This record gives sequence, structure tokens and C-alpha cells, in this order.
Amino acid sequence: MTFDLFDNLDDPDHAGRRAEPLADGAVVLRAQARDAAPRLLEAVHAILASAPWRNMITPGGLRMSVAMTNCGGAGWVSDANGYRYDSLDPLSGRPWPAMPEIFLELATQAAALAGFPDFMPDACLINRYVPGTRLSLHQDRDERDLRAPIVSVSLGLPAVFLFGGQRRADRPARVRLVHGDVVVWGGPARLTFHGVAPLADGDHPLLGRERINLTFRKAL
Repeated sequence: MTFDLFDNLDDPDHAGRRAEPLADGAVVLRAQARDAAPRLLEAVHAILASAPWRNMITPGGLRMSVAMTNCGGAGWVSDANGYRYDSLDPLSGRPWPAMPEIFLELATQAAALAGFPDFMPDACLINRYVPGTRLSLHQDRDERDLRAPIVSVSLGLPAVFLFGGQRRADRPARVRLVHGDVVVWGGPARLTFHGVAPLADGDHPLLGRERINLTFRKAL
């Protein structure tokens, strides 16, 4: 993978931004969402007014520790019937809130910088972490088109992102993500097992004792 598109990050307007390769097809875009964070969080609050946080139940009957909601044409849901995308919010029976323009702009720009210029997400899973919550290693494979990448945006408290291999047993790399970092993975890395280690306690100026993660996908 080459990063010629990052030549302009030496500009003072892009202070702190840089690209860190994780694997073939995967990269961390440091501080890519930092400047847009206040607008992103404002959009999250608007989404929550229509589709509030909920802790979904796994098909095995376990309550997920990470609270979540969705926006876009489809939302990721989990219940006794399995993992899937649904155009309707199961709590309200109404369509999920539309994806804000600021979300689309950030996701498509980040994907293009990482080498995926045609990415157009139709789903955004919004996760809320508090100290102690975690996300176990898993693959994102419920999407119909696995050629499209995943774009993941970190806001709030720092987290340790676990980025493994094509098998759950592969030992994952531990990647520290801070407020404004964006991870993009696709191509040969698209089905990499990944997760989030238990969130450490802290106090973020914008979010306090929380971390918000936006995960953009082409689901349908």
C-alpha cells in the first residue's frame, strides 16, 4: 500500500495527522476526525433523540456490555434470531435516522485516503463504551459486499484496538487509538478479526468517562 495522498499532511492545517499502516489494506489515520469531532458529536446527539442507546442481546442470550445505536439506510441488530442488518429500528418500528452529511463526508474522505475511493456507506453503527466495557474479537461479515472497506472513528477516551489476523486464534496487535483517530481496513484485511480491550478509566474534555465509536459500512 502506498500513501502518496498523505504528502499534504505536512501542511500546518493538518498538524498531528499521519498514516500508520497496520497491514496490507489497513491503516490508522491519526487525528483525521479531530477537527470535525464537535460536529460529529452534535450529530450523534440528534440521532439519539430518535434512536436511543440500547444494549443488544446476542443470539446466545447474553447482554452486550457496549451500548449502541445506528443511522443510515440499515442498522446492525442482534437478538435471538441472529446478527443482521435491518432497515427498521426494532425498538420503534421506524426507519433508522438518516446518516448526517458530516458522517458521509468524513467516511468517504478517510476511505479515499486509505486507497478505497469508491466507498459509499449506507450504515453507521454507533457504539458507546464506558470504563470496563470491551468488544471481543470478531469479523465484520454480515455485509453483502465484502469488497467495501470498514471505516472506524474514535471519539473520547483512548482505547486499545485489537487487530488480529484471519483466524480468531491469531494474536492481535494492540493499537492505541485516541480522540480523532480513524482506522480503515479492506481488501486483504477486510475479514481481519478485531476488537477493543477493556476501556481504561479517564476523563475526556468533550465526553467525560465515555468513548464513542462510529463504524461505517456498506451493508446492503
